[in-house]
Amino acid sequence: MSYDVVVIGAGIVGAAVVHRLRQLWPEGRFLVIEKAQGPAAHQTGRNSGVIHSGIYYKPGSLKATLCAKGREQLYAFAAAENLPHERCGKLILATDPTELPRLEGLYRRGLENQIPGIQLLKPEDIPHYEPECRGVGAIYVPVTGIIDYRAVTQRLLERGGAQVVYGAEVTHLMRAPDGYRIHTSQSARFDTRYLIACAGLQADRIARLDGLRPPLRIVPFRGDYYELRPEARWKVRNLIYPLPHPTYPVLGVHLTRMTDGSVEAGPNAVFAWAREQYSRVGFSLRDTVEALTFSGTWRFFIRHWREGLAEYRRAFSKRLFWESLRRLVPSLTLEDLVPARSGIRALALTQDGQFWDDFYFVSQERSLHVLNAPSPAATAALALADAIVEKAFATWNLSISAPTVGP
Repeated sequence: MSYDVVVIGAGIVGAAVVHRLRQLWPEGRFLVIEKAQGPAAHQTGRNSGVIHSGIYYKPGSLKATLCAKGREQLYAFAAAENLPHERCGKLILATDPTELPRLEGLYRRGLENQIPGIQLLKPEDIPHYEPECRGVGAIYVPVTGIIDYRAVTQRLLERGGAQVVYGAEVTHLMRAPDGYRIHTSQSARFDTRYLIACAGLQADRIARLDGLRPPLRIVPFRGDYYELRPEARWKVRNLIYPLPHPTYPVLGVHLTRMTDGSVEAGPNAVFAWAREQYSRVGFSLRDTVEALTFSGTWRFFIRHWREGLAEYRRAFSKRLFWESLRRLVPSLTLEDLVPARSGIRALALTQDGQFWDDFYFVSQERSLHVLNAPSPAATAALALADAIVEKAFATWNLSISAPTVGP
């Protein structure tokens, strides 16, 4: 069978793209190809489950714009579909007087980004929101929330009505006069008029299969989580974050209440030796060679070696992890922390070792590749899908409202 559009990747971005395609092209024939055995297997299903406000992002950037729009679309979708979520709010905490200028700068950025209802708090105000939390100042962000992104992804795929093939790694992309012939590890072949790749951790590889030379290389960074034992969950009402690091691309280990009532702590961020293995000792020769033969990786290491070393020490020391969290909630004890899951983030690096801090697409005659979809991609997924499909249709000269269904 031939398809109108094949989407590579069944994470939340790919699922949202199919959902948007179905809205615009009711009679379209769509297929989703996913390497894993189910949806949301990697970044989507292994993040903190937070609906972000958009406070951190450069005003006017694509991340800031799509996060604000996508946040409200996501809340509306979750409510309409009766999916687990809550607009619970969060604190961003300064724990040392030297951090106060950065806290005030972040607050001003939040005002520039028009984040609804944000408040700059004095130390005595903090326990009103988080009784066990202590700091020299904080920002309260009421529009931040929590959600089950796996459930959202599954529902988007259902609403998209596409055929979904799991356990199928794309091995070859062959261009044809009327589209693409796609070969997978299942020895299956799929023909399509158009292709949209939302491949996450494999985004650069899929682009190279399509004959592109992407300017970004995906380098994996692992994040480890702990969770609070049930008897200690009362110490965290909602979400408690430190100030993000000024140059290292992390938000810092934080405390997050999940939709099931559990409380997670983390993640840290360390170089991973494999793109899709989640243990601390997981290793892939191919992934390691690709990362360490890329000059941008070494330039990034040299620029951030102090932060990287500190993150590695914390990754293998529960005590150091606890000490970071205790700065936010002093009553936490070492025994309160129980080892939990890990996730891997696709860090997109340039040749000169800079991380690309915004969404990045490459489109050509019959394909579009999402080469970088960093946080807040899950929050922004519905708005991001609007932008992806609009760009794809414009490139392919298809009507945004009524594309012509192929033979």
